[in-house]
Amino acid sequence: MRRLAAVLLIFTLTACGGGDDVPQPQATSPPPKPVTTRKSGSLACGATRVQFSAKPAGLTRAGSFARLASLNRPLEVRGVIWRENDEQVYVGVVCGVRTAEQFATLVAGSTLTAYKGRPALRWITRTGLRNFMWLERPGTAVYIGATPGLATQIKQIAAGVTQTPAH
Repeated sequence: MRRLAAVLLIFTLTACGGGDDVPQPQATSPPPKPVTTRKSGSLACGATRVQFSAKPAGLTRAGSFARLASLNRPLEVRGVIWRENDEQVYVGVVCGVRTAEQFATLVAGSTLTAYKGRPALRWITRTGLRNFMWLERPGTAVYIGATPGLATQIKQIAAGVTQTPAH
């Protein structure tokens, strides 16, 4: 049965045209801010370190977070918050999801899609926060969230993510 579920998941990801696009905001937004190419940090899940090499210009680091309320099971979360006025960007890792099947059911009400050939989820919370997460590798999912004014930055931040072995 698990094998059938995995085959159906891959078929669904391929057939529904999710592609490699991250969610785009629905409302008209101001033009995106330039993305810096300086190293902005890294986070790790076990032996996997995720490097975030791009972030929107003009944001300042505003703290960290260790919980995502949208997850339907308790998992280890590590993340950082950047802020510009009342707008925020959240970037983090979710540790412990081992299979595509587990990942696909991680957030109730999310849309299953694909990013760079990997399973991905996108959802909007009741407060309007745009969320995007993909399973980078078994045990490590990458999470990016943004308030509406910075939602156009999700795609650029996602494109700057690389994976390296943790030391």
